[in-house]
Amino acid sequence: MSKQIYNQNENKTSTPEKVLDAIVEGINSGNLESLMTLYEAESCFATLPGQLAKSPESIRESLRSFIDLKGKLDLKVKRVLHVSDLALVTTEWSYSGTGPDNEPVNLLAKSADVLRLQSDGTWRIVIDNPWGTG
Repeated sequence: MSKQIYNQNENKTSTPEKVLDAIVEGINSGNLESLMTLYEAESCFATLPGQLAKSPESIRESLRSFIDLKGKLDLKVKRVLHVSDLALVTTEWSYSGTGPDNEPVNLLAKSADVLRLQSDGTWRIVIDNPWGTG
């Protein structure tokens, strides 16, 4: 990885809030590869309430399903709670897109995400729960 790309990625992950901003950017631009860099190798993603994707491949598929709706994600960070190398980030988000049947898809929820500070000073998602606080 070139130093310029590394520095750009580091800037996008220098705080928990910036990681969530990078999620919005990745979903809205359709950049699945940039999204995958925001997760720890052993993270999980709540695809639906009570259902977890626990491997990089299943997280990739879950994120791809949002991207495939070709919509727009809006997200507001409501609170960040830090302790040691962990942060709990709560957000409110909405998503508007188009389903495979060409019908409108409109989602609205509150999320709870856990991020961990990495040894290089960046933050990565450990638990991504977009349905987390509702």
